[in-house]
Amino acid sequence: MLVNVCIAKLHRATVTDADLNYVGSITIDAALLEAAGLVPGQMVTINNASNAVSWRTYILKGEKGKGEIILNGPPARLFQKGDIVVILGEGWVTAAEAAKMSPTVVFMDGKNQITEVKKGWRPE
Repeated sequence: MLVNVCIAKLHRATVTDADLNYVGSITIDAALLEAAGLVPGQMVTINNASNAVSWRTYILKGEKGKGEIILNGPPARLFQKGDIVVILGEGWVTAAEAAKMSPTVVFMDGKNQITEVKKGWRPE
Protein backbone atom coordinates (compact mmCIF):
# COMPACT_ATOMS: atom_id res chain seq x y z
CA MET A 1 0.00 0.00 0.00
CA LEU A 2 1.12 3.55 -0.73
CA VAL A 3 0.23 6.55 1.41
CA ASN A 4 0.19 10.22 0.43
CA VAL A 5 2.51 12.23 2.70
CA CYS A 6 3.87 15.74 3.02
CA ILE A 7 7.48 15.58 1.92
CA ALA A 8 8.22 19.31 2.10
CA LYS A 9 6.72 22.57 3.28
CA LEU A 10 7.31 26.13 2.10
CA HIS A 11 6.39 27.97 5.28
CA ARG A 12 4.74 31.40 5.08
CA ALA A 13 5.53 32.30 1.49
CA THR A 14 4.14 35.56 0.13
CA VAL A 15 2.02 35.45 -3.03
CA THR A 16 3.69 37.74 -5.60
CA ASP A 17 0.96 37.59 -8.26
CA ALA A 18 -2.27 35.90 -9.30
CA ASP A 19 -3.00 35.38 -13.01
CA LEU A 20 -6.64 34.48 -13.64
CA ASN A 21 -6.13 34.13 -17.42
CA TYR A 22 -3.45 31.43 -17.16
CA VAL A 23 -4.40 27.76 -17.63
CA GLY A 24 -3.69 26.73 -14.03
CA SER A 25 -1.01 25.71 -11.52
CA ILE A 26 1.35 27.56 -9.16
CA THR A 27 4.66 29.07 -10.27
CA ILE A 28 7.33 28.73 -7.58
CA ASP A 29 10.86 30.18 -7.61
CA ALA A 30 13.36 27.48 -8.64
CA ALA A 31 15.55 28.21 -5.59
CA LEU A 32 12.64 27.38 -3.28
CA LEU A 33 11.92 24.17 -5.21
CA GLU A 34 15.56 23.07 -4.94
CA ALA A 35 15.72 23.81 -1.20
CA ALA A 36 12.53 21.84 -0.55
CA GLY A 37 13.29 18.97 -2.93
CA LEU A 38 10.15 19.64 -4.96
CA VAL A 39 9.89 19.23 -8.74
CA PRO A 40 7.84 20.76 -11.57
CA GLY A 41 4.61 18.85 -12.12
CA GLN A 42 4.45 17.65 -8.53
CA MET A 43 1.15 18.09 -6.71
CA VAL A 44 1.00 20.60 -3.87
CA THR A 45 -1.65 21.90 -1.52
CA ILE A 46 -1.60 25.65 -0.92
CA ASN A 47 -3.16 26.92 2.31
CA ASN A 48 -3.94 30.64 2.46
CA ALA A 49 -3.32 32.08 5.94
CA SER A 50 -5.11 35.27 4.88
CA ASN A 51 -8.53 33.69 4.21
CA ALA A 52 -8.32 29.95 5.15
CA VAL A 53 -8.70 28.76 1.54
CA SER A 54 -6.96 25.54 0.55
CA TRP A 55 -6.19 24.66 -3.11
CA ARG A 56 -4.50 21.67 -4.73
CA THR A 57 -2.58 22.02 -8.00
CA TYR A 58 0.75 21.24 -9.68
CA ILE A 59 4.06 23.12 -9.73
CA LEU A 60 5.56 25.17 -12.55
CA LYS A 61 9.21 26.18 -12.09
CA GLY A 62 9.76 29.93 -11.81
CA GLU A 63 12.93 31.88 -12.44
CA LYS A 64 15.59 31.25 -9.80
CA GLY A 65 16.06 34.03 -7.26
CA LYS A 66 13.02 36.15 -8.21
CA GLY A 67 10.95 34.97 -5.25
CA GLU A 68 7.94 34.17 -7.44
CA ILE A 69 4.87 32.57 -5.91
CA ILE A 70 2.15 32.99 -8.56
CA LEU A 71 -1.29 31.39 -8.44
CA ASN A 72 -2.46 30.72 -11.99
CA GLY A 73 -5.99 30.17 -13.31
CA PRO A 74 -9.02 29.64 -11.02
CA PRO A 75 -7.17 30.04 -7.68
CA ALA A 76 -6.35 33.62 -8.72
CA ARG A 77 -9.85 34.43 -7.43
CA LEU A 78 -8.93 33.03 -3.99
CA PHE A 79 -5.26 34.02 -3.59
CA GLN A 80 -4.15 37.63 -4.03
CA LYS A 81 -0.79 39.38 -4.19
CA GLY A 82 0.49 39.79 -0.62
CA ASP A 83 -1.39 36.81 0.86
CA ILE A 84 0.66 34.57 3.15
CA VAL A 85 0.54 30.89 2.19
CA VAL A 86 1.86 27.52 3.30
CA ILE A 87 2.69 25.19 0.42
CA LEU A 88 2.74 21.46 1.16
CA GLY A 89 4.53 19.18 -1.32
CA GLU A 90 3.00 15.74 -1.66
CA GLY A 91 4.52 12.34 -2.35
CA TRP A 92 3.40 8.72 -2.44
CA VAL A 93 5.51 6.34 -0.36
CA THR A 94 5.09 3.00 1.33
CA ALA A 95 3.76 2.95 4.88
CA ALA A 96 7.20 1.78 6.08
CA GLU A 97 8.89 4.76 4.38
CA ALA A 98 6.28 7.15 5.77
CA ALA A 99 6.98 5.97 9.32
CA LYS A 100 10.63 7.11 8.94
CA MET A 101 9.91 10.44 7.25
CA SER A 102 9.39 14.00 8.31
CA PRO A 103 9.08 16.90 5.87
CA THR A 104 11.77 19.35 4.87
CA VAL A 105 10.66 22.84 5.92
CA VAL A 106 11.83 25.94 4.05
CA PHE A 107 11.45 29.22 5.93
CA MET A 108 11.59 32.52 4.07
CA ASP A 109 11.32 36.26 4.52
CA GLY A 110 8.60 38.54 3.14
CA LYS A 111 10.28 38.56 -0.29
CA ASN A 112 10.42 34.73 -0.47
CA GLN A 113 14.15 34.61 0.06
CA ILE A 114 15.29 31.57 2.05
CA THR A 115 16.21 32.25 5.68
CA GLU A 116 16.48 28.66 6.90
CA VAL A 117 16.01 25.07 5.71
CA LYS A 118 15.33 22.27 8.17
CA LYS A 119 15.64 18.85 6.60
CA GLY A 120 13.60 16.14 8.24
CA TRP A 121 12.32 18.69 10.75
CA ARG A 122 9.90 17.64 13.44
CA PRO A 123 8.32 20.21 15.77
CA GLU A 124 9.22 19.78 19.44
